[in-house]
Amino acid sequence: MIERLAVIGVGLIGGSLARALRREGVVGEVVGCGRALANLEQAVELGVIDRFTQRPDEAVAGADMVFVAVPLGAMRGVFSAISDRLDPGAVVTDGGSVKGSVVADAMAAFKGVPPSLVPGHPIAGTECSGVEASFAELYENRRVILTPLPETDPDALSRVTAMWETCGAEVTCMSVAHHDEVLAATSHLPHMLAFGLVDSLARMRENDAIFRYAAGGFRDFTRIASSNPVMWRDICLANREALSAMLARFGVEMTDLAESIRRADGEHLLEIFERAKSARDRYVDSAR
Repeated sequence: MIERLAVIGVGLIGGSLARALRREGVVGEVVGCGRALANLEQAVELGVIDRFTQRPDEAVAGADMVFVAVPLGAMRGVFSAISDRLDPGAVVTDGGSVKGSVVADAMAAFKGVPPSLVPGHPIAGTECSGVEASFAELYENRRVILTPLPETDPDALSRVTAMWETCGAEVTCMSVAHHDEVLAATSHLPHMLAFGLVDSLARMRENDAIFRYAAGGFRDFTRIASSNPVMWRDICLANREALSAMLARFGVEMTDLAESIRRADGEHLLEIFERAKSARDRYVDSAR
């Protein structure tokens, strides 16, 4: 049971966590915090939170669980604001998709890694944002990665694990560095490809015709290009080393593909496509 949950950043991710915990009846009071007053007022109207404040230090007062779901660029400011206002025994976790930067921000704000900090990342989301987009089922059968540090209190880790499992998620643990490498390949790179493709086509002549005749495959592939631009700018900057290396590797693959097409090398193209189809099919089958 979470007596008082403080959600700093009441959007899709933070709002969905609050909704899921309410649905399961395992949270008492939910206090929301954010910059957009209208969003916070809507969160109260929707029953996602009980009350709100726009000051993080006030939000965490009396809370036994704190979930920080703000853009990566705002993490350090939030940590600094709450560093000396947390109740004894309060656990702090987050939803940031780059754990290296979150840990660095926490170390700067707390003057070291607090035992109560459990860095985390729910692998879930949509291209929509704001509390209105949140829903209780977002985390069902989805993965949540926790990246506990040597300093992390085992009890804090257990409490955060139980919280996510209550929401229907599958919780796994890995190191901070491994997390950022994996996510650069599986999440950050696909978003860069979607953003890059749409931007490239939008800057072409006759782009109205291009988008008018876009088929379902284009819409499916580029859906994530509707994601929050500020959030993804912060992700790119925070995970720039792993992501730039992955983009460079992908660039080599695309050059090879382009050369195969130019040379009309059907055999090599078929080899690439068959290998990709086989890998994709295995992934889909294992995810069922």
